[in-house]
Amino acid sequence: NVKTKAPDLSEFGGFADVSYGNFNLVNVQGAVNIPLATDKAALRFTGAYRNRDGFLDSTIQPGEENLTRDRLLLKGQALVEPTDNISVRVIADYQTSDENCCAAVTLTTSPNLSAASTAQFFPAVGFEDSFEDRRFNSQQYENNIDQWGVSAEVVWDLGGPEFTGIVSYRDFVGESRQDDFGGALVYSVTGATFPEGTPATFDEIQTFTAEARLQGEAMDGRLDWLIGAYYADEQIEEQFALGLGADFSTAVSEANFGNPAILGLVSAGGAFFASGQNPAAFAPVSSDGSFSNNQFLQDASSFSVFTHNIFEVTDNFDLTVGLRYVDDSKDGTYNQLEANNPACLAGLALNGALTANAAGAAAALAQFGPVAQAVLTNPAIVGPSVFLNCFPFAAPALGVAFLPSEFDEEFNDEELIYTVKGSYKFTEDALLYGSFTHGYKAGGFNLDSTAAAGGADPSFLSEEIDAWELGLKTTLFDNRVRANIALFHSTLDNFQVLEFTGTQFQTFNVNDVSSTGGEFEAVASITDALTADIALTYTDAEYGDDCSVGVAIPNAATLCGFPLTNAPEFVAVGGLNYDTELEGGWGLTANVSGRYESDRRTSTQPQVAIGVLNPLDIQESNFKLNARLGITLPNDRVSFEFWGVNVFDERTRGITFNTPLQGASRSAFIQDPRTYGVTMRTNF
Repeated sequence: NVKTKAPDLSEFGGFADVSYGNFNLVNVQGAVNIPLATDKAALRFTGAYRNRDGFLDSTIQPGEENLTRDRLLLKGQALVEPTDNISVRVIADYQTSDENCCAAVTLTTSPNLSAASTAQFFPAVGFEDSFEDRRFNSQQYENNIDQWGVSAEVVWDLGGPEFTGIVSYRDFVGESRQDDFGGALVYSVTGATFPEGTPATFDEIQTFTAEARLQGEAMDGRLDWLIGAYYADEQIEEQFALGLGADFSTAVSEANFGNPAILGLVSAGGAFFASGQNPAAFAPVSSDGSFSNNQFLQDASSFSVFTHNIFEVTDNFDLTVGLRYVDDSKDGTYNQLEANNPACLAGLALNGALTANAAGAAAALAQFGPVAQAVLTNPAIVGPSVFLNCFPFAAPALGVAFLPSEFDEEFNDEELIYTVKGSYKFTEDALLYGSFTHGYKAGGFNLDSTAAAGGADPSFLSEEIDAWELGLKTTLFDNRVRANIALFHSTLDNFQVLEFTGTQFQTFNVNDVSSTGGEFEAVASITDALTADIALTYTDAEYGDDCSVGVAIPNAATLCGFPLTNAPEFVAVGGLNYDTELEGGWGLTANVSGRYESDRRTSTQPQVAIGVLNPLDIQESNFKLNARLGITLPNDRVSFEFWGVNVFDERTRGITFNTPLQGASRSAFIQDPRTYGVTMRTNF
């Protein structure tokens, strides 16, 4: 539960921090507090600015970097307490960013590509060149965000119960240009394959929320009770244009058609592909300049009523009971606003010449070579690829839908969420607790243009979880050590899997998912100046053997029996902190902390064989060390800190995925390398 600092009604003050680090990091943040009327009203203004070069260098555009940071945050608050029992707090904020994000590194390239195409599409290839040297092969990525919000909170002490009311509104607009993770002009999302001035892909999200709570005590203080209601309304509009570039035909022909195993062709076909490249498969068709502009709309509302109660059964035993009824509804639509396919289907125009009947589709396909026809009519090959955005018709008789089906659907669900917790205090220094919670995460619609392809259902179900926890909290050695231990087990129904396949985002549900483990944490004051902390977690989070029962997604079966994505079995976090005062009033602070994690899976993609994970999907165990050394001047107003994060420059990745349109090629998003710098802090 993160709460921002409220204005101080009685004292003027503030702070300022300035940092400089490698990658030309500049980070500035500060705040000022201004009382307007002592103990009655005050203002607080906060600002932060962060700018940093990128972690990735381009191989095809010298001087271009990716994973940059350029962010500005401004926030103003007003707090008014006109009487002793009423307070009103208003917060307004504005945030903007203009960044190059998020390119990926190439782990392997397709074995179907010729040496010439590999050099063109992936100038930096392999683990050493791309991952270790932090180099990306694609055109530039851009992500620009502007958002603002305002909220108001009223707290009214009614002379017993206390009423809290909160309303908020937020407007978010994000624009982006995205490429296909390769150096050639294959396709992009409002990027390099589009004419200059083409509008960027954008998302606009408008959210309104309102909450009312009433809480108090009863039964001579033995019962702390709370009741409330919550309402949220969210409007989403997303538009993106997907365009095909000059190298699309060559890239797809070579990567997919150059491998006889993909089509199961006879030996004659294999000889046909002997050159390793077959642009004739698309001749005379060129896809350069083809694009489709897609629009997604979602109108979502959520209403809930809730209660949370803590009952002191005895002086040592407390019972907590919470209930929440939730009603969610969503309207989701997808429309293709326009499409420009000057070369798709041998140049047939979009003014009605293309039809949705099989005869028209067959006639168009006849203008392709036999290899292209075989691919375009085989959904196992075409799959959810950019073809679905290129071809503006469907051919049901041929067993393939080239255009994702437009949809306008409703989603409705309701759920009773509840929690029960008992805690028993053996002494003032030892507390045993146990809890059970039934939780819920609403379903909805996959706002991806391929979500309804071939008549598929674009919606996904709500996820439910049953979670048990048993724990012990202790304070030892005259309050110098705090040690806690917990055991947990969770089972999930309709677990929502989000998968990036390289050409689309898939969202689908699976069952038989569980997470079981234990956690230990301790903080110890070794001396008055030296403290130590440690946290150890073991988690067995996996898809069960029957996770794909009743699931239509073909890839779902390959998940069963394997760990969840980015869920290592072992995680250990620990550190030492030394804080003391030196002679002359100077202060010294030294801190070192580290994090260890065991191997973790970084993808939900299919295995290389049934029961065998792709070794490129495994992020090996690693340890990252952070350090900080600080000096405080005698007046306690100014301090300097020298810091380093990931000191040993451990290279790790977060998500691994199929490189779009390149069979057997894998790419990954990397995590931050070593960063270091100096920070000056002052307060007034």
